[in-house]
Amino acid sequence: MVGRIGDWRRPLKSTVAGLIATAVLLLVALPAAQGQPAVRVQRVGFVSPLPGSPEPPTLRAFREGLGELGYVEGKNIVVETRFAEGRSERFPELVAELISLKIDVLVVGSTVGALAAKRATTTIPIVFAGLIDPVAPGIVPSLARPGGNITGVTFAIGGSGFAGKWVELLKEAVPDVSHVAALWNSTNPVSALFGPELHAAGRALNVKVDLHDAGTTTKLDRALVTIGASGAQGIIVTNDPFFLDNRAKLLQFAARKRMPAVYFTKLFADAGGLMAYGGSLEESYRRAATYVDKILKGTKPANLPVEQPTRFEFIINLRAAKAIGFTVPQRVLQRADHVIE
Repeated sequence: MVGRIGDWRRPLKSTVAGLIATAVLLLVALPAAQGQPAVRVQRVGFVSPLPGSPEPPTLRAFREGLGELGYVEGKNIVVETRFAEGRSERFPELVAELISLKIDVLVVGSTVGALAAKRATTTIPIVFAGLIDPVAPGIVPSLARPGGNITGVTFAIGGSGFAGKWVELLKEAVPDVSHVAALWNSTNPVSALFGPELHAAGRALNVKVDLHDAGTTTKLDRALVTIGASGAQGIIVTNDPFFLDNRAKLLQFAARKRMPAVYFTKLFADAGGLMAYGGSLEESYRRAATYVDKILKGTKPANLPVEQPTRFEFIINLRAAKAIGFTVPQRVLQRADHVIE
């Protein structure tokens, strides 16, 4: 009987010891599990100079850039968007709205947008995209040392004769052209760079270049009427978000007048424009995502030099050429980075 009692106690003691060990492990593990920090959702503000519908290709490129870096919207990042819809006067209001949401980083497009953001905050990190020259209008003191709370990515190089390439390409595509109309926006600080460059190229190629201030709907409509009656043989659309927002109207005008045109971004050529030359707006915004990532991980904007493009795109749309009865010279086609057929 004693032996049977001993046999019963041994498994009982073993079971109790096992339960105690399990409980101890659970008590030790519970605080550790509770102590694991939750994934912090970063909040990024994004102000586009374009309308929000359909989704701008620049915003799509920015989101793709974030995705490539491991960000998932709603899981570890939230992108709060605002859209100026081609109206530069809306930037201060839109920037203020986003700042009130306690964002971690502000992404803003265009020169006017970057200036509005810089005036609005000296503490929230700002990343700009889609600019030509952030130095001339005072957004940053230098490209290598932007200083302060703002840096970003350009899609062209201001002050380098870049605008003159539009005249050169139009002249090469249309050798007989002697009179060109160029649209610009006097409210865009960077647009002041274009005039001297366009005129210098025009003089070198014996091409008259008329500048038309067209930064509002009223001014644009008036400029198109003037151009249509001026005898201009070609049109240049310089860099400005307002023109990108009104690209349908500009493309329709060029097609109706059967006028060869060159635009500042391939988004025009993709939509039916004849030629485009410039940096990639989409790549500029995709690269801006890299800057946002670095800032969210602790790098100060002041320590991130402004990035400039290393190449420019020359796109020709042969469907547009056919629509206006224009034959693009073979030597010009050979220079194109991409031909839309």
